[in-house]
Amino acid sequence: MQVSELLEYVSDKRLRSIGEKVLKGDRLSFDDAVYMFYSNELTFIGALAEYVNRKKNGMFAYFIVNRQINPTNVCVYQCSFCAFGVVKSDPRAYEMSLEEILKKVEETYAQGGREIHMVGGLPPHWKVEDYIKLVREIKKAFPKITVKAWTAVEIHHMSKISGRSYEDILKELLDAGLEVLPGGGAEIFSERVRKVIAPYKASAEEYLQVHKTAHKLGIPTNATMLYGHIETYEERVEHMLKLRELQDETGGFQVFIPLAYWPEGTKLGGKRTSSVDDLKTIAISRLFLDNFNHIKAYWITLGEKIAQIALNFGADDLDGTIEEEKIVHSAGTKSAYGHSKEKLIKLIRDAQKIPVERDTFYRPVSIYSS
Repeated sequence: MQVSELLEYVSDKRLRSIGEKVLKGDRLSFDDAVYMFYSNELTFIGALAEYVNRKKNGMFAYFIVNRQINPTNVCVYQCSFCAFGVVKSDPRAYEMSLEEILKKVEETYAQGGREIHMVGGLPPHWKVEDYIKLVREIKKAFPKITVKAWTAVEIHHMSKISGRSYEDILKELLDAGLEVLPGGGAEIFSERVRKVIAPYKASAEEYLQVHKTAHKLGIPTNATMLYGHIETYEERVEHMLKLRELQDETGGFQVFIPLAYWPEGTKLGGKRTSSVDDLKTIAISRLFLDNFNHIKAYWITLGEKIAQIALNFGADDLDGTIEEEKIVHSAGTKSAYGHSKEKLIKLIRDAQKIPVERDTFYRPVSIYSS
């Protein structure tokens, strides 16, 4: 059944009107997105999102052979939603040496890895040069591997401790070999929420300014949203609206990544979101962020099964092999620490999509059509 045919089965006139806007290619409003969050018509919203996704990406679903490296969990910002960051005196504290990091990169490169995704805590004793050195040494040893490193929060922290501008720091990182900024650290842009969950981190305006500066320098970036804690549906949509507005201005975002909150071991506590909320959030983000090419179903936070279903609810990317994710696992996710390429191909095929191995910039490397 076509989406246009589904419209006549939707009794909710407002939702049917939203569906008609989607089919005509009209931009959805803030109120449209909020209304969908409160709606119980998950199947219809998912069908609309998948209609938009297939117009953008066909039957392709992407993954990458990559590795996440978290160099340290020592962090000056003890955010209440995070179970990863600890103070230096904590018995769980660790800090990897350069040699340990390079060994992990070497293992990934030997397996055909294309990307290193490097984020971590913000240790009080690190200088800007420490962050830059890690990028430079990885790129020097493995020039063919793409370095995606340091969130906007980390860039802002470097600026704060050095007194240097975002632009100066990003230029130096660019010279060292940085190619992409990851999207972490956005959490929720609502000032009300940030005062509770991350009062000392970069503000929403500072996060967005870092990304805007990166786009100006030709550095593509990703964007995230942490949902399912104390935010409202309205605050989720406000968050996405700010990203959509910046994307209208710069076009520098590659992908939007909704991150489901995991409460175990956090000061904030709470409960895990429902699978329905996960799928609805993926679908609405696909419909509302019309100027983003890609929506990621991050299997680490969603779990493999929900991420797989999300590939039919508007998402077109699972992320990658990852190898050794620690941040979300600290908060209780039961997903594997990493997956083989073959496992990701099977997950995508079982979702009735065509697996596409990509590079960091969403350029296809291999299409597994049979």
